[in-house]
Amino acid sequence: MGQEAIAFSGVSRHYGSVKALDRVSFTVQEGEFFSMLGPSGSGKTTSLRLMAGFEQPSSGSLTLFGQEAAGTPPYARDVNTVFQDYALFPHMNVLDNVAYGLMVRKMPLAERHAKAREALDMVALPDHALRTPAQLSGGQRQRVALARALVNRPRILLLDEPLGALDLKLREQMQVELKVLHRKLGITFVYVTHDQSEALSMSDRIAVFNRGQIEQIATPRELYRQPRTRFVANFVGSANVVDTALAQRITGTKQAFAVRQEHITVATAGAATPPGRVQVEGTLVAVQFLGATQRLEIQVGDQMITALQKDNEAASALAAQTAPGGALALHWAPEHMVALDA
Repeated sequence: MGQEAIAFSGVSRHYGSVKALDRVSFTVQEGEFFSMLGPSGSGKTTSLRLMAGFEQPSSGSLTLFGQEAAGTPPYARDVNTVFQDYALFPHMNVLDNVAYGLMVRKMPLAERHAKAREALDMVALPDHALRTPAQLSGGQRQRVALARALVNRPRILLLDEPLGALDLKLREQMQVELKVLHRKLGITFVYVTHDQSEALSMSDRIAVFNRGQIEQIATPRELYRQPRTRFVANFVGSANVVDTALAQRITGTKQAFAVRQEHITVATAGAATPPGRVQVEGTLVAVQFLGATQRLEIQVGDQMITALQKDNEAASALAAQTAPGGALALHWAPEHMVALDA
């Protein structure tokens, strides 16, 4: 990775009294796969639109490769965008859809078709040039949209929930293909999603947005293992957030903490706790069978704690001994407790 491709410095975007983005600062390095993750209305798509030039900041500075971008129209930026709805022209074949931007630039027909075919090669659709969008599957239409965005060879590719309309299997396949394409091209990818699994599986770094601000920026592993706030702990991986009252009962201090459900071991009530483990007892509320695993919902004081178990003989034996309403013991290693700032 080289220089900063994108830099936000105290950027805000307000619509009257609504603060869609509020004094946000972050950078994206050239060649990075950077994801913006968060629920609807958190500010991630507004940030993407500011990068693309579809919106302008209310305040603050936004630079692309060191140059101030405010006021620069979208066509003058070395940036292209892929949208969730593909936005393909139904009356044009695939080749002309991909070449459309080059046609607007008045590139000669033979040259723009040659470049369009190169872009279709990139997305593994060389034999689909003469088909119409209606003759393509959802995944193929998404690849055509990618090819159209890449044909101009932008330095930054913006992807706004591009896999949202695809079914699960195809979405997983496209995640792999996007990561391979990113490595092949070496350009900057900025990816907007509300799906944590997409962000975790593809990104170099992830910014977690909430209410127009950024809660945390980190690598996928850091974000999962060391969430700083209860919002990040809950949104990325659905950790158990133990509030101050229960934390004091368990640890003797009022420091709220998070512990991932897969790090919790469940045993029958009264079972001996292995040395060095943190233990608490609770009441089994429900068991959800998930195939290779099962999720246990356990009431501990005023909180619900979830534990994830492999579906094996030990889990079956525990289930046979304990029905909903029965007492269980939970324990985990202290190093799996992550203190939360807020």
